[in-house]
Amino acid sequence: MMIQILIAIAAGCASALMFASIISGALISLLLFYLAPLPLMVAALGWGAAGAAAGGLLGAAGLAAIFSFSYAIAFLVTVVAPAYWLGRLAMLARPVETADSATPAALEWYPVGRIVAWMAGFATLTTMAAMLTLGTDGATISEGLRSGLQRALGSRNSADTDKLIDALVAVAPPAAASVAMLTLTLNLWLAARITITSGRLTRPRPDLRTVALPAMTLAVLSLAIGLSFTGGLVALIGKTASAAMLVAYGLTGAATLHTLTMSARHRGFLLSSTYALVLIFLWPALGLIALGIGDAAFGFRQRYYQRRSMPPPTAT
Repeated sequence: MMIQILIAIAAGCASALMFASIISGALISLLLFYLAPLPLMVAALGWGAAGAAAGGLLGAAGLAAIFSFSYAIAFLVTVVAPAYWLGRLAMLARPVETADSATPAALEWYPVGRIVAWMAGFATLTTMAAMLTLGTDGATISEGLRSGLQRALGSRNSADTDKLIDALVAVAPPAAASVAMLTLTLNLWLAARITITSGRLTRPRPDLRTVALPAMTLAVLSLAIGLSFTGGLVALIGKTASAAMLVAYGLTGAATLHTLTMSARHRGFLLSSTYALVLIFLWPALGLIALGIGDAAFGFRQRYYQRRSMPPPTAT
């Protein structure tokens, strides 16, 4: 019990310090800021989500005492809540009944695809929470973003600068949601790797080729895209949610690509080239997103296994 308490305190303090490092303005602080959920996620996966929540609350209390109450609230919303809930879901399991009562019941673990969907929800929530600090309607938020970008780009006023600022204002919320989605995914993956290395992870390693979003996600994405064409705050929410869910479908597209290339002769080269192109040029990620949406609509992976008379891998 004492070890769990110490781990929770250390994780909460580390996350709070990493979150507060952004105040320094140093470049390395941006990396620490994005990795702030990592210590709490490690604590949640290895020592229990309750301890991670307690450590997060302790870190928030420290931020409130040293800086301000608003910093503590931002830390709770953007770091503690995702770390606690995602860590809790990752370790959630239920027994599966078997026909033979003498056989010990196996465990069915919470699907990774649903965890990815929760990540998209948290990415939307945290991004919109940041946007709402600038105002409560679309025009005020856009004006706040424009003012901040004008200060960042300098006081030069020209037609080209105004066009650039307008473009950045339009893409800033979806881009922020995409970055939040990717950093949550990276943090949870790193936390799982660290916990596996320490021998504390009791959940078996899932086969990431089986990652699939819930069926309703495609309908929610369609609704969010439709809302993005309305205007005002509703359109901003639609764009932000659409961006987060498109990144989620990009992740399932990567899982689909790993499945469809199982029989390829140069599979390693094909996969590494694809990811290199995505990292360098970014736009090839649209292909992964399209592949993920296509798999959700037409079942590419299921058809692949049926065509080769292969049983699909189990999800857990």
